[in-house]
Amino acid sequence: MNTVPERSFVPAQDSPQVLRPAAPPVTALRTVAELTNARPAGTAGIPADVLITGIEQRSNAVRPGDLFTGLAGAHAHGARFARDAVARGAVAVFTDPAGAELIGELEVPVLVHDAPRSVLGELSSALYGDPSRTLRIIGITGTSGKTTTSYLVEAGLAAAGFRTALIGTIETRIGGQRVPSALTTPEAPQLHAMFAVMVEQGVQAVVMEVSSHALALGRVDGVAFAVGAFTNLSQDHLDFHRDFEDYFAAKRRLFVPGDSAVVPAAKAVLCIDDEWGARLAGDVTVAALADGRPELVTVTTTPGVQADWVAGAAVPGAASQRFEACGPGTKLDVTLRLPGAYNIANGLLALAVCAAVGADTSTAAPALGEVDVPGRMQRVERGQGFLAVVDYAHKPAAIESVVATLRALLAEQGHGRLAVVVGAGGDRDAGKRPFMGAAGARGADLLIITDDNPRSEEPAAIRAAVRAGAEQVPPGERGEVREVGDRAQAIAAAVDWAQPGDVLLVAGKGHETGQEISGVKYPFDDREVLAAALSRRTRDLTHS
Repeated sequence: MNTVPERSFVPAQDSPQVLRPAAPPVTALRTVAELTNARPAGTAGIPADVLITGIEQRSNAVRPGDLFTGLAGAHAHGARFARDAVARGAVAVFTDPAGAELIGELEVPVLVHDAPRSVLGELSSALYGDPSRTLRIIGITGTSGKTTTSYLVEAGLAAAGFRTALIGTIETRIGGQRVPSALTTPEAPQLHAMFAVMVEQGVQAVVMEVSSHALALGRVDGVAFAVGAFTNLSQDHLDFHRDFEDYFAAKRRLFVPGDSAVVPAAKAVLCIDDEWGARLAGDVTVAALADGRPELVTVTTTPGVQADWVAGAAVPGAASQRFEACGPGTKLDVTLRLPGAYNIANGLLALAVCAAVGADTSTAAPALGEVDVPGRMQRVERGQGFLAVVDYAHKPAAIESVVATLRALLAEQGHGRLAVVVGAGGDRDAGKRPFMGAAGARGADLLIITDDNPRSEEPAAIRAAVRAGAEQVPPGERGEVREVGDRAQAIAAAVDWAQPGDVLLVAGKGHETGQEISGVKYPFDDREVLAAALSRRTRDLTHS
């Protein structure tokens, strides 16, 4: 029997949706202390009959029987919410010395650890029965291509007979059922709870995006990755990472043992098309010589480069492209609905990952041709007579790649112009803004600079930084540059400019359904706004 007195719990009407296993393991609080080397606050000791059935760092998501983790945050210490957590049913609190001081006297036991975040992942895993060890977890990291590659891998594995789950930027799915998701990579307590649910539901393989933030902040600590995959590295998140080396070091944690609690993947599938992938392959080779893992698999689309998996030349079609994938003992004809050379790399990487998991690639490969990814080169058609696409490209290299792909389509048809609508997000890596402007201007006949998610920043200042980069491109190498702050008006202006045979790209937000301005998130979907503008144009032309 639990020693905590019976209490009236606050109804969780304001709590987020919480995904938990139906039958979680029960762990004694004393076992938690032993696993983490935590100590009780004060002199009361640790009651023998306090039992834990879950772990949560958000007080408004606590369920009865939870261990509440009060951790230091960017804006406030989580321990300040301990009493709220207890009111909702937390039976114990896990915090640091500063948190214990903030809490003071509490009606439930408080465990103290000098660095609680460093053990949070392994503790969360243990409390849910180490579910990631039962699953085949595939972690995909890199600056661009994580989402697309994840969708391709999941489709390939499902076709090959695996019951799959997907965790990523756009959505989280378990066996085809969508579940709530706020972060690309959830925090450790939610992630391991999610894995436990997946085990209960018979999932065999989990494909998840792993951001550099997740690797640096310990969100994937305690996860037993069967396969780690690397797409590429280019400028992004330098508001969070000190520099490019720090950014690379965070990605490297998924593959190479180091000073973090991340357990490197058993197999590393690396695209070596850029210098960072090639460098990472060298690091993995050294690590494997020392520790016997990870097993290295390399992938390239670069002619003349040696790798385990290579791609033949792409053959473009009206709404797809084909390429030959050559891997160990196999040659496969692969069709993708997704245009662009970078998607050849994503598709090849996905096939190599499927092979590393043990899937039959001859069964997996055809499924890749059925994949559409929301907000990634997504066509919007309203009978307008020109190609209009929405893409999530919000980094210089990604914009450059998408623009090059669309330019190639224009070259193939022999005529037409390109309009690009783009903006940069506020409270994020400011250093990339001029490069985004330059990448858009260099390939566009018309570049319209607009607002993305300004967040707390002054929108005009963000646009000015993007415009400065665009105007540094010599006039002979760029087209017209306009600035239209209102995003809907910017999209409408591009639609009005376009003529039959042209191409229009709305870049930056992709699948997103809101625009954050001064702390308020307003409904805004590029696909819907573009569709409305195209419908209006088509209607006006019909009645003119």
